Amino acid sequence: MTVHATALHPFVLERYSPTGFRREHTLSSAEVHSLFEAARRAPSAGNSQPWRFIAGMRGDAVHRRLTGFLARSSAAWASDASLLVANLVQRRVEDTDFEYSEFADYDLGQAVAHLTFQANALGLQVHQFRAFDRDGLHQEFELPDHWEIATMAAVGRPGADATGTDRRRKPLDDVMWTVANIGSQHARSGAAEE
Repeated sequence: MTVHATALHPFVLERYSPTGFRREHTLSSAEVHSLFEAARRAPSAGNSQPWRFIAGMRGDAVHRRLTGFLARSSAAWASDASLLVANLVQRRVEDTDFEYSEFADYDLGQAVAHLTFQANALGLQVHQFRAFDRDGLHQEFELPDHWEIATMAAVGRPGADATGTDRRRKPLDDVMWTVANIGSQHARSGAAEE
């Protein structure tokens, strides 16, 4: 690509997935409310909002129930997070085999992204993950069959010695299937107007 991007938002540059959280850090109920209010305001197909959340603050009963189903790899760091969230997606229309929305996973991703953006604004980081017993959590929280736990997220302040997951990304040219050469179009457009 020949076009140079404008400056990126600090969130894009600062966001990472820490593998360690500060156990002494706690969230206020107002901060937790703001995280889920941000998620609630995410766009969704037909405004269907096919997401729900199970949230537990470290030390409460919901947090303990959630941590009991973490895989060993995620339990090593996620259980220290100030907030653990199970992210649910509606798969089917209740009491039918009909798909609720072909965009449900995308929409849930939007909601969690909005939550992640709000967390960053509060000086927090979010580590999204899938290393947990999905079926066990489904049974533990007695979820109806038309809902599924898709992912989990750990939210909090990274520990002083916390590392992050690999942030290397493919070059932009590798992730663009096709893109207009805006610079060349602009030059041709300008020449035609003269």
